[in-house]
Amino acid sequence: MEFLRPGSWADALAAKAAYPDAIPIAGGTDVMVELNFDVKRPAVLLDLTRIGELTEWAPVGSSLRIGAGVSYSRLIAELGGPLPGLAMAARTVGSPQIRNRGTVGGNLGAASPAGDAHPPLLANDAVVEAHSVRGVRHIRIADFYLGVKRSALAADELIAAYWLRPASGPQQFAKIGTRNAMVISVTAFALSLHPERQEVGTGFGSAAPTPRRAVGAEQFLNAELTASGRWESRADLTPAVITRFGQLVAAAAAPIDDVRGTAEYRRHALAVLARRTLTWTWKDYATERKAA
Repeated sequence: MEFLRPGSWADALAAKAAYPDAIPIAGGTDVMVELNFDVKRPAVLLDLTRIGELTEWAPVGSSLRIGAGVSYSRLIAELGGPLPGLAMAARTVGSPQIRNRGTVGGNLGAASPAGDAHPPLLANDAVVEAHSVRGVRHIRIADFYLGVKRSALAADELIAAYWLRPASGPQQFAKIGTRNAMVISVTAFALSLHPERQEVGTGFGSAAPTPRRAVGAEQFLNAELTASGRWESRADLTPAVITRFGQLVAAAAAPIDDVRGTAEYRRHALAVLARRTLTWTWKDYATERKAA
């Protein structure tokens, strides 16, 4: 196995162009597990830990541009205010040691359906910034996932950053695992309210070949909130609306049976998580008005 450790981003892109099959590594929390269990044995590892700009984030216009190498721990500490849903997901990732090393960029690169960062990225319309020697591409998160551990990245591209708008309303993330902590999710769900454009965003993982939005559930809730005037009144949601939202989220899933859970259980759990997160986010939204 050849080990490349470029000292600049330009060198990293040149290396990826020369070795398209090279596996990028930064935190290593996914890659090293696969190496240790002999799941993968790449011919070339491309170490990105010397590329300082990957660990930077900054506001750009109305959005935040977050380097692919920003750790989960830093997301929690530095971006928990503007990106509460992603910070909630980051808190559920592994142990403190894993959160100190792991990155959303690594989650995106692996493109696993079980990645905890994917649901809040989907719920908040993230954009992935991919670089190559050919130039820069911005990929909508809804177009990024192509299949099980397959993404829209070209063979010569590396993830430089991802873009998110700061939250304009309450956000939630919840997942179910086979134990309470340090666990791969059986299923996970994220919900964001976007009152500035009167829309709802969703994302779920571990319940389809790729992370997905529950588009039908979003459309139903958007129509209900608009028709009833609840975006303005912030009146309580009816039990029927909450129940129907959960049913539509579950209907968007295409889960399988595996060692962590059955397809039937995943659908049931998604409906429960959807109802709970909707209840929590709407309560927060109503409370904001009372506080104001």
